[in-house]
Amino acid sequence: MSSPPGPTGTPPLSVAFCPCPPLLLPRVAGRAAADTAGLRAACAAALDALLAAGPEVVVLVSPDAEGRYGQGDAGDLRGFGVDVEVPLSGGVRPGGRRTPPGLTVGAWLLDEAGHAGTRVGAGPRDLAAVVAGLSGTVGVLALGDGSARRGVKAPGHLDEAAAPFDAAVAAALATGDAAALAGLDAAEGARLMAAGVPVWRAVGALLAGRHVEARLLADEAPFGVGYLVASWTAR
Repeated sequence: MSSPPGPTGTPPLSVAFCPCPPLLLPRVAGRAAADTAGLRAACAAALDALLAAGPEVVVLVSPDAEGRYGQGDAGDLRGFGVDVEVPLSGGVRPGGRRTPPGLTVGAWLLDEAGHAGTRVGAGPRDLAAVVAGLSGTVGVLALGDGSARRGVKAPGHLDEAAAPFDAAVAAALATGDAAALAGLDAAEGARLMAAGVPVWRAVGALLAGRHVEARLLADEAPFGVGYLVASWTAR
């Protein structure tokens, strides 16, 4: 059942912020699956909140995507050592677009949450146009990781600026500060290998001026990479 419109006639928009490392999938993580169990639980809680709002369409947005993806498009994680094929929405269509890993992990998270409804994939630059072109109630699954420079064994090695950068993102997610997300420093995010910055900036811009109810559900860096999970409802 769709959520009722707010006072201005604009329906509430629910957002689940989740990281998208392939290691979220136990089959990919292998023995390290226990290290991501808490993140999977937090993502499940964020998606439960998103789906409880009854969106007619869920838009997945990931930093490695460009353009729009839809029914029949699919991705796989064979490059990460497992033979997993994940359709974005519906079955796999011959000749359909291949979804990048971020959208593929997002589709898997939605499958795990039991969502069988319509899904649309988008890149950060396309998010506003995709959402504006949809009718009915829309939910957004915003996919992206924090800095990959949070420790000496991290993919980008240690940078002392990484933890404060991620902490600022966590504070914005915890307080529903869309303006702070929209204003994240893209160049610094790229330097710190914070892949989620383009997505966070796009979501912040999309929700500019709207009141946001927010919950931060996870703030971890188990492999030297920042992983943030949050749930927002924008009214």
